[in-house]
Amino acid sequence: MTATPAGGVPLPGAAREGESEPRLGLGASLRPADAPAKTQGTFPYAADLWAEGLLWAAVLRSPHPHARIVSIDTAPAAAMPGVRAVVTHEDVPGAATHGRRVADRPAFARDVVRHHGEPIAAVAADHPDTARLAAAAIAVEYEVLEPVTDPEKAFEAEPIHPDGNLVRHIPLRFGDESVTGEVVVEGLYRIGRQDPAPIGAEAALAVPRTDGGVEIYTASTDPHTDRDLAAACLGLRPEQVKVVVTGVPGATADREDLSVQFPLALLALRTGCPVKLAANREESFLGHAHRHPTLLRYRHHADAEGRLVKVEAQILLDAGAYADDSADALAAAVAFAAGPYVVPHAAVDGWAVRTNNPPSGHMRGEGAMQVCAAYEGQMDKLAAKLGLDPVELRMRNVMATGDLLPTGQTVTCPAPVAELLRAVREAPLPPLPKESPEEEWLLPGGPEGAGDPGAVRRGVGYALGMVHMLGAEGTDEVSTATVKVNGPVATVMCAAVETGQGFSTLARQIVQEVLGIEEVHVVPVDTDQPPAGPGARGRHTWVSGGAVERAAKMVRTQLLQPLAAKFGMSVELLTIADGRITSYDGVLSTTVAEALEGKELWATAQCRPHPTEPLDDTGQGDAFVGLAFAAIRAVVDVDVELGAVRVVEMAVAQDVGRVLNPRQLRARIEAGVTQGVGAALTEHLRVSRGVVRHPDLTAYPLPTALDAPDVRVVKLVEERDVVAPFGAKSVSAVPVVVSPAAVAAAVRAATGRPVNRLPIRPQAAVMTP
Repeated sequence: MTATPAGGVPLPGAAREGESEPRLGLGASLRPADAPAKTQGTFPYAADLWAEGLLWAAVLRSPHPHARIVSIDTAPAAAMPGVRAVVTHEDVPGAATHGRRVADRPAFARDVVRHHGEPIAAVAADHPDTARLAAAAIAVEYEVLEPVTDPEKAFEAEPIHPDGNLVRHIPLRFGDESVTGEVVVEGLYRIGRQDPAPIGAEAALAVPRTDGGVEIYTASTDPHTDRDLAAACLGLRPEQVKVVVTGVPGATADREDLSVQFPLALLALRTGCPVKLAANREESFLGHAHRHPTLLRYRHHADAEGRLVKVEAQILLDAGAYADDSADALAAAVAFAAGPYVVPHAAVDGWAVRTNNPPSGHMRGEGAMQVCAAYEGQMDKLAAKLGLDPVELRMRNVMATGDLLPTGQTVTCPAPVAELLRAVREAPLPPLPKESPEEEWLLPGGPEGAGDPGAVRRGVGYALGMVHMLGAEGTDEVSTATVKVNGPVATVMCAAVETGQGFSTLARQIVQEVLGIEEVHVVPVDTDQPPAGPGARGRHTWVSGGAVERAAKMVRTQLLQPLAAKFGMSVELLTIADGRITSYDGVLSTTVAEALEGKELWATAQCRPHPTEPLDDTGQGDAFVGLAFAAIRAVVDVDVELGAVRVVEMAVAQDVGRVLNPRQLRARIEAGVTQGVGAALTEHLRVSRGVVRHPDLTAYPLPTALDAPDVRVVKLVEERDVVAPFGAKSVSAVPVVVSPAAVAAAVRAATGRPVNRLPIRPQAAVMTP
């Protein structure tokens, strides 16, 4: 992959000709501190942990998507040599259910199992093979029930949960519902079940404490919530449970549930020994949440010039067996149902329903990705019906700062949507492949593929999309950070987990920028520190980065006040740059190291963005703190006889607010685009009547290095959001949201076929004679 500007134009945030990129601080491509350990294979992940007297755990999971539990006989497992404990719902000492938004998920299935893979029992033994054999020996008698697997039928089906099948309904009404347009297009769209498929499967180690509590070592992205949920189920006070965050081997959704933490903690307390579990790939697929499969019906109204008049939509999210983050995902889907376009009238109904399918939950761009594929498909249909260029149609409708969302909220942040679209339209197109044997690998069939070069058609497609930053609908976003300085070394303490998004590196850069100290260390995260919240939607860049900046500025004041007083001037007249403190008039000039000699300074600060509000009964309200936008042009080659698709290039223009780390930012964009390409072409967790089929990476094809397209960042718009610390915006989610829609548009352009399902099936790309 490449990440280069079009036409040789330097990207914002990059070093221009004749100037060098900063070596330290904001704007520098500072290397992550853990990069050497990760590349050398010495970085400690949870699967690598060990403790004296270690036992191994295994979890028994339901083979049925829906069944009544008649009986559970643990005696065969308990009698096996080497087995130290077997636990079921009867052994849960505290709350029987848990959940991040709604406490509707049992710690262990009690009377009913509601999805394939639901935990029934857990075993601790002296060897991992013994633990797995013992779990398999537990005799469970089931009365198999008819599963509810069609979300459209969930409305009339018997409730699968005491709270009913409906998780949430949002009826959004904006403008005049009776208005119609001169031109109308309709569409039905289906989005599949994408799995986070982490590089490292779930793993954890639980160690009992002498005070009756327990320590849990795991790759959590929200350790304080994990602590509180586990403590409630264990019947302990939160301070009796400590979560220590180990290395996180990637996280796009899979690190935000109690898939292994609670069973391990319970077994550790029961046995008095450390207990560890390292899930295999099948257990990982069955144990964590996935992207919401979604059914979308749309009707777009426009005038004769192509300007949108009204958008009507029905959006149905399959929540799976439990609520999880489905209410949040639905809010994003409904609010962004029309996309980054000006729509004077809208009527959108969104539902999230429980089924006996695998649970759905948080995943990058949840809700926003599904509707983006649908509304961009509608824009292509509208352009074709009006005989307009798809880009021109979009240009006539794009949103800008000051426009209204269909929720009635004014877009107050920078919204350079037109600029982004122009950038990808004007970028040079990649060259056509040569029809020569040495370059046949460029064809969709790959090296020595069965395809005929004469059957390959090239398509170019465009898509625009948006995501919200931070939590929504009244979520109290807050983070706390402490910065300590002892001589030439600074230390940052903040419970913001490094999940690969680069927070640890950003924290170092912030302190370097504010204090001029080169050596900055970030303390490992545990729940003895004040909470910082989950790592999602760019919140750690904004909220946790903001807390670090405020704490560093407080230390800066402590450092400069004595110097300012000595020279009879205010602190504001002193600057720190390149490790030196200087006054405006040059009278004072000293190094930061000299000023810090013999001193120990520290400060703690919080960052809390402005509040939001829940959507009301008509879907109206200021629900979002900020928005981020992107435009992507996809170029694909399609073998119209075989239906094979190769993504040649993805040209990206993105609204980033401010580039804080150029190299890291481009890496995040490339990763987001590649994940989006996977959702567009290959990634779909196959489920038949609620049962996950072949839960492994052979049957779930992820994009490899050969599948990943060239990612060309043609423009990064640095129009700072004045309410965000540093003015920066979320980077990773919006390319995931927009990429699938762009690929689908390009396949439509190549084949003339109506692509209305993701991932795109080969038969959808075949042109019949």
